[in-house]
Amino acid sequence: MTDSLQHQAEIFQDRFGLKVAARLSQGLPELPHDVTERLRAARVQALAHRRLARTQTAATVVASGAAATLTFGDERLGWWGRIASALPIVVLVVGMVTISTEQSKRHAVEVAEVDTALLTDDLPPAAYTDPGFLQFLKSSKDLTPKP
Repeated sequence: MTDSLQHQAEIFQDRFGLKVAARLSQGLPELPHDVTERLRAARVQALAHRRLARTQTAATVVASGAAATLTFGDERLGWWGRIASALPIVVLVVGMVTISTEQSKRHAVEVAEVDTALLTDDLPPAAYTDPGFLQFLKSSKDLTPKP
């Protein structure tokens, strides 16, 4: 039920209640005092129950296509509620930035280790690009004895 339909239903309920109250009030002067006091007490209880029922709003899920939204009736979020609802998104973004930074650092360290190994090796770097050297490495792996 949308907010406007729910609001219209509440308006109709209020109008019906006012009409019933007006009709009952017409015969009020003819009733004895003890009956009017019980009716007054019942009205007070009914109004208290209605206020309590109105403050207890249920969560509703509004679906539109592939997206769904969880709402809590007419309750408006204060500043703390807005901060608390945005906090998971902020934590997610900070976590993703941290992971990206750490992966970039790790990649830079790996590249530096490879460069260091190439530059400190006995062979010149040009030897690694020679197709004959690659064939030599493959054949030398086959010739090494396995324990």
